[in-house]
Amino acid sequence: MTPQLSVLPGLLDAAHWIAWSSPYLAVVVAAGAVVWAWKTWRRSQLVREALAHRTVVEVIPTSTFDPGEGEVGRWARQLGRVPAAADGVPARGAAARLRYSVENGKMRCYLEGPAQAAAILAMPGFAEVEVRTDRAQQDIRPVRFNLPAQPGERA
Repeated sequence: MTPQLSVLPGLLDAAHWIAWSSPYLAVVVAAGAVVWAWKTWRRSQLVREALAHRTVVEVIPTSTFDPGEGEVGRWARQLGRVPAAADGVPARGAAARLRYSVENGKMRCYLEGPAQAAAILAMPGFAEVEVRTDRAQQDIRPVRFNLPAQPGERA
């Protein structure tokens, strides 16, 4: 047998195996496509939800604001924690954004991010910067514990 003809039985076996398993492979490929489409749809829903519920804080520097390199580095690390705080939100919806606008001739700076990271966004990053939030703190109520009844007293 020549070397060229010795490859032929292997190719025939592979073709036979492909022909035999093609219905099963088609089902696996179709199932994979359905799972991929569902994951893509779910991810887009999570991104839409995260982008619809973002927190905005206003960052107001003082007139003597002049940060050092260390302060800028600390603030950058603080902002780097925002995606981790927005656990479960895809990267596109978990990003922090610094926005500038001009109102009545004054420049205003806003820091925007996912609602899950509101606590990190509201933390002051610099010594001479005030952070203002529009969120009402009415939903935060103090926890009160009742004193235990003394022996001989009725509760």
